[in-house]
Amino acid sequence: MREVDLRSDTVTHPTPEMRRAMAEAEVGDDVFGDDPTLNRLEAIAAKRMGKEAAVFVASGTMGNLVSVLSHAGRGDEIILGNKAHIFRSEAGGASVLGGVSFHTIPNDSRGMLDPDDVVAAFRPNDVHQPRTAVVALENTQNACGGAVLTPEDTKAIADIAHDRDTPLHIDGARIFNAAVALEAPVAELAKDADSITFCLSKGLSCPIGSIICGSEDFISEARRWRKIVGGSMRQVGIVAAAGIVAMDSMVDRLAEDHANARKLATGLKDIPGVTIDPESLPTNLVFFDLDHPDRAGLARRLNERGIKGGSPARRWRYVTHYGITSDDIDYALDVIDSTIREEAV
Repeated sequence: MREVDLRSDTVTHPTPEMRRAMAEAEVGDDVFGDDPTLNRLEAIAAKRMGKEAAVFVASGTMGNLVSVLSHAGRGDEIILGNKAHIFRSEAGGASVLGGVSFHTIPNDSRGMLDPDDVVAAFRPNDVHQPRTAVVALENTQNACGGAVLTPEDTKAIADIAHDRDTPLHIDGARIFNAAVALEAPVAELAKDADSITFCLSKGLSCPIGSIICGSEDFISEARRWRKIVGGSMRQVGIVAAAGIVAMDSMVDRLAEDHANARKLATGLKDIPGVTIDPESLPTNLVFFDLDHPDRAGLARRLNERGIKGGSPARRWRYVTHYGITSDDIDYALDVIDSTIREEAV
């Protein structure tokens, strides 16, 4: 049976070139700092982001956790959007492990924070209140349909933070999708941030890993926190080799994912019960509302027919990625449409 897995871009498999590079990777011990393949990947990542240094971590969640803990201490506070992945989908790690509290303000429809809200969220120098230690943005903004923030958006928030001697962190899990959508160098999107994370294991198709980038001093502190949370690794060059291939060959092809997402969104618009605005979905995340009496059952039946994704919730998300072709989109749309129409008879 043909399968089209639209659950997430985390389901990507490494390319044949990545598999060869992994098999042939020169390795050392990263804790001792002598894994040459990882050292090369970190240098490439730092340069690509326009930062002084970088450190490899196991996941995007670990990257954000280590970054927040490197910026903020116990009893401090982070300002971030109420739809931020750090707040909604990372198990409250900064609070659980670091005693850092979340001060959420609204994200607008494109993932941006209102600068006035950011100003108002900063704590005064008052012993009764926590200290504002870091501000965070997300680009692309997952829960806002893969929305993209421009360099000007980031600068507006960074200026507020920096005027108050506070760092800005970017959760850039899909920052390369943003760069491709904006046709801008990724360093332009990162230049006003004090730290940024990005995932290798989503659209870039690596089997594991994320990167944190920042200043030499910040990355030194991040390495310490990585050790504390158990994230130090040994012969990690085996997976870092895939990251080098990704940096060289997998970024520009993200445009294919965006084109397939637009095709999927446009096709879904004509299916009964679906409410979607293709124009509001600029990257590879396709969100839509589904009016159906048994969404859980529909998701199960679609899965049985090879279309993975969906849930009991009204709002569904499909994600395009490496391994999904334009023909796969045609097939998925046909199966979704026919399944829904069959049940309406």
